[in-house]
Amino acid sequence: MPKIAPSILAADFANLEAAVQNIKDNGADWVHVDVMDGLFVPNISIGIPVVAALRKVTDLPLDVHLMITRPIRYVGKFCDAGADWLTIHLEADTEENIHVALRLIRSLGVHPAISIKPSTPVEALKPFLNEVDMILVMTVEPGFGGQKFMYDQMAKTKVLRGWLDAVNPECVIEVDGGVDKYTCPICKEHGVDVMVTGSAYFKAEDRAQFVKYVQQPILINEDY
Repeated sequence: MPKIAPSILAADFANLEAAVQNIKDNGADWVHVDVMDGLFVPNISIGIPVVAALRKVTDLPLDVHLMITRPIRYVGKFCDAGADWLTIHLEADTEENIHVALRLIRSLGVHPAISIKPSTPVEALKPFLNEVDMILVMTVEPGFGGQKFMYDQMAKTKVLRGWLDAVNPECVIEVDGGVDKYTCPICKEHGVDVMVTGSAYFKAEDRAQFVKYVQQPILINEDY
């Protein structure tokens, strides 16, 4: 069944505990946490103390997405803070350091994941296919919420699904950016397993119904 991971980037930062409880109450699968450093991306969001605080108030998996330069410096601390899935960007460091960081994440009992920006060719992921439990394909430019979904990125997820089925079939594919009731069908058609939703979730009139809609293996009624 497809999974939905509402992003707290679109939540009320003055009351994140209520936001993550709402995510659970409405049947969502994971909590997506966007970490930005103002260097790798031009925005700044939250850090290690917030992840640790969220860990104390929810038992949902924390899907932590590091949009930071040289993530090898901090992956251990984010694992210790309570991340269940920890995603680092391929573009954020040298290939050697990315390999080391992914191995460290796994050694600490956390699912290692890697992400690519829209401008990065999917072929760049080939050296990492056997080292990760998840690949995140950005369907917007990382750093800001509320952007429009980039349909051309679906070609990457389709190619990835074929590669992974051959060498690492348990690895899941996630997309982040512009996912709503109109774009999630094409994600599923192109092999996506986990969909990150920000404003589409938090602005939904009926959040529980929106969650059920995204989680459907086969979409029956687009107007849910």
